[in-house]
Amino acid sequence: MKSAVTLCLVPEARRGPFVFHGGLEAGCRAAAESGFDAVEIFPGSADDIRSSVVRPVLEAHGLALAAVGTGAGWVKHGLHLCHADPSARGQARDFIAGIIDAAGELGAPAIVGSMQGKSDVAVPRDGALALLADALGDLGGRAARHGQPLLFEPLNRYETDLLNRQAEAVAFLESRAITGVMLLCDLFHMNIEEEDLAAALVAAGGRVGHVHWADSNRQAVGLGHTAVAPVVAALRAIHYDRFLSAEVLPLPSAEEAARRTIASLRQHVLA
Repeated sequence: MKSAVTLCLVPEARRGPFVFHGGLEAGCRAAAESGFDAVEIFPGSADDIRSSVVRPVLEAHGLALAAVGTGAGWVKHGLHLCHADPSARGQARDFIAGIIDAAGELGAPAIVGSMQGKSDVAVPRDGALALLADALGDLGGRAARHGQPLLFEPLNRYETDLLNRQAEAVAFLESRAITGVMLLCDLFHMNIEEEDLAAALVAAGGRVGHVHWADSNRQAVGLGHTAVAPVVAALRAIHYDRFLSAEVLPLPSAEEAARRTIASLRQHVLA
C-alpha cells in the first residue's frame, strides 16, 4: 500500500477536508517534504490538471498522482448526475468526463463523490438511481479507455440518500452490470454507516479501488476513535495494494495533519 495526501486547488472548498491548499507547486513540495508517495488533487476543472502543467511538478518532487476529484462541479457550479434539469445533468457528465480524460493522461483515476447527487421532490430516489447508473456506466467506460477505473464513493446519509454503504454500492454496480467502476472506501463515511469497517472492506473485496485514510472525526488517523488494526488487516486480506489517501481536515494545522497521517501509516501499514 502507498501513501497519498489531498491537495485542493479550489478556493471555494477552502473549508473542506483537504490537507494542503495554496497551489500545485506549494502543495506538492509540502507533500514530498512530509514523506508522501503521491498527491490526490481536487481541481477546479480539467484545465487545472493539464499534463503539461502537472507532470513536471510531480516529477520535480518525486510524487505520483493517486487520484483526481470531480467535486468542484458541485462546489462551484451546483452540478450533479441526478439533477432534475437534463441540461445540468449533461453539464455534470461533461465536467466529470473532462477530468477523467485529463487524469487518465496522467495515469490516474477520477473520483465521483459529491457529484453523484441525491434525490429530491422532482427526482425520487428510484429515478435518481436510474440516472446514476446510466451516468456511471457511460463514465466508467470512458475511464476504462484510459486504462483506469472510475472511483465511486459511497457517502454518508447526511450528504446523499442514494448509496451509503459499501455492500449497497457493490450490489448496485453488479445488479446494473456497470463495469469500469471501483469503490472509493472512505473511513470517515464508513464510521457513520458501517456496522463493522473491516467486514465491509472484506466483503467489497476486489471492488476496493481507493481508500480515504481518515479518522472518525474527519481528522488525521489517530485523532479520532477508529480502530485501525482491523481495517489494515482487512485491506491485507483482500490484497489491497493501492493508495491510502489522507482526505482530512487540516487540523490542528496542515503540517500537523500531514505529520500525524504519515506517523499513523508508518505505525500500522508501512512498518
